[in-house]
Amino acid sequence: MSGSLGPLNGIRVVACSTAQAGTVPYMLMADLGAEVIKIESPNGGDPSRKAGEIKGENGEISSFFETNNRGVKSLTLNLKTPEAREILHKLVKTADIFGQNFRPGAAERNGFGYEDLKKINPKLVYASVSAYGTRGPHANLPGTDAVGQALSGIAEAYSQPGGSMRTGVVSVADETCAMLTFGGVLAALINARETGIGQKVETSLAGSAVRLMGWTLTTTMWRNKNPITGARINGTRNRPGIAATFDDIDGLPLVLQLDAKDWQPAMNALGFWDTLEQRGASDLGLALVDENKKDLILETLRGLFAKGRRDDMLITLREADIVAAPVNTLLEASNDADNIANGYIAEMEYPEIGDTLKVHGTPWQFSETPPVFGRAPKLGEHNQAILEELGYSAEAIQNFVDQKII
Repeated sequence: MSGSLGPLNGIRVVACSTAQAGTVPYMLMADLGAEVIKIESPNGGDPSRKAGEIKGENGEISSFFETNNRGVKSLTLNLKTPEAREILHKLVKTADIFGQNFRPGAAERNGFGYEDLKKINPKLVYASVSAYGTRGPHANLPGTDAVGQALSGIAEAYSQPGGSMRTGVVSVADETCAMLTFGGVLAALINARETGIGQKVETSLAGSAVRLMGWTLTTTMWRNKNPITGARINGTRNRPGIAATFDDIDGLPLVLQLDAKDWQPAMNALGFWDTLEQRGASDLGLALVDENKKDLILETLRGLFAKGRRDDMLITLREADIVAAPVNTLLEASNDADNIANGYIAEMEYPEIGDTLKVHGTPWQFSETPPVFGRAPKLGEHNQAILEELGYSAEAIQNFVDQKII
């Protein structure tokens, strides 16, 4: 194993980006060994430094900023000054990847649009994240995670019959966009190394969240009909399947997913089959063609599950080789034995507050180049080291400080 050198060791990323979708792609690259230089305003830096849960007497640590920027370097530049833009351009000349998620048009106005930077570095992979995408009627509008969720149909995925649709508390559009940006940028980087030609990679909150809807969206389009809500009943009349969540006697939820072949065995294992037959609710396929039957089947299942205890039912289902799991709250997920054992949840020491805190681990396991993640940087923490590498003297760096260029 190569110790702390991750699979992206040797890759340099320069990112003029904030918030979540614009930072997480490069945080993931930093986890995998890339050098990521985050450009921040000297006046306070990324506003998300003060977002989320704040720890420390002076508010030194932010759950939002720490999660999205760990392992990166911070360089402060006032990009409204020509000196700062010159520094940025020198950095870009040494970079493999550049990222930004400014409102459309802002990068161009500030001298770091794609056309500007590819003249400096033709091999550069340039990532641009927007809210709506760049070609539609709302391309110039700003947006957040809520916009991506709202436009993509995510709200319907968790809606209940007769209830209003709501966007969720977790930033799934931001995170999905980040992961697709991560993959797209690395694909473009492979191509740039083969051809010597970089390119612009554009992703959006809306487009990423639409992809997250997967085959369910395709089925909806082919049927020209919204899916059944409250449970995912799919397949055909003769070969139906179900994925649904039910509460136990204590109100604790569990989820199970059954193919057509699993339906009767699962119901028999739980002792539900006779009751389903007596109530005319044993033919799951009827839920796909008859709204009343769908309601009857789901109502009967809800009543049956509400008489048992979650742990007992999970043991029964799993022993019958049926896909089933407890439905975790966020706090429960952070304590889940599998999540901890696989390193999806980790711990990090924070000496400045005298505490160890739980943090995101890593979703990857590499046999030879394991990810190694660090802390988020203090604002401007790497100013001197980066500028010295670019050839600036100590006197010049102090002059930048005095003129508020960095």
